[in-house]
Amino acid sequence: MRSMAAIVLTFEALVLALTIPVLISIADVGTGTSLLTAFGLAAMAILAAALLRFRAGYVLGSLVQIGAIGLGFVVPVMFVLGATFAFFWVLAIVLGLRVEEAKRAREAAAG
Repeated sequence: MRSMAAIVLTFEALVLALTIPVLISIADVGTGTSLLTAFGLAAMAILAAALLRFRAGYVLGSLVQIGAIGLGFVVPVMFVLGATFAFFWVLAIVLGLRVEEAKRAREAAAG
């Protein structure tokens, strides 16, 4: 589960960092605000990926999803991108839990 969630967060961090030029040029947001917002969310995503062995990583990752969707109020395409990453985030958690459950069942049957 951790590896799938970490992959989602890592790619999301890249996309969030790439929103900086869009925030500055298209949305006409100040450079400082754009850097703080986008790099802040990207850094949170990387930190969440690093903390996934703890519950705090999943909480922080979920907050990143909310922040990415919230960027849609400034750059409307982020509603779509944020929702897409939120979908992948939930999918990674759900499928990861299923895989871990199947592993435990297989180990219990073998041992």
